[in-house]
Amino acid sequence: MNRRSFLASAAAAVLAGCVDSKPQFKAVDLTGADYARDFQLPDVDGRMRSLKDFSGKAVVLFFGYTQCPDVCPTTMAEIAQAKQLLGADGSRVQGVFVTVDPERDTPQVLKAYVSNFDPNFVALHPSPEQLAAVAKDFKVYYKKVDGKTPGSYTMDHSAASYVYDPAGRLRLYTRYGSGAQALADDLKLLLAGK
Repeated sequence: MNRRSFLASAAAAVLAGCVDSKPQFKAVDLTGADYARDFQLPDVDGRMRSLKDFSGKAVVLFFGYTQCPDVCPTTMAEIAQAKQLLGADGSRVQGVFVTVDPERDTPQVLKAYVSNFDPNFVALHPSPEQLAAVAKDFKVYYKKVDGKTPGSYTMDHSAASYVYDPAGRLRLYTRYGSGAQALADDLKLLLAGK
């Protein structure tokens, strides 16, 4: 190896050592974001919950409503499937559903809804005021849309999930329809401490 080749190899090795080897997530990396850091919301039993309650687990948090015809059940099914794809590590993943329709999504309805996807999923039932505050902090959009008959309505809402690492730090924003395998791959990295 001549001197020029040696210097080029040495420079490449030094530069490679300087590059931060960040994990290659499939979702949007939000590490270090200054919003959506935590929540204080009641679950279906009236117990106040926060990220600390799920310490040691990767948390996938989704805002939706039980009468949603497509986005919500698809997302909840993908979270459940991602847990299954992780095998034994799936027990270290916590799905959390926050209703954007506390008027119709009673605690009983929420409990039955999330249990259909995974018996260990947690549903949160904020008051309208709590919902407004947490939605603002999480930059989540939601709006009641009147239906064709009096009293009927749907909810427009953001269609993505927030993912926290086992230390409770916000890490990822997964877009709707990314798929269970992509979520499982990202969760595997977070559970490995990446």
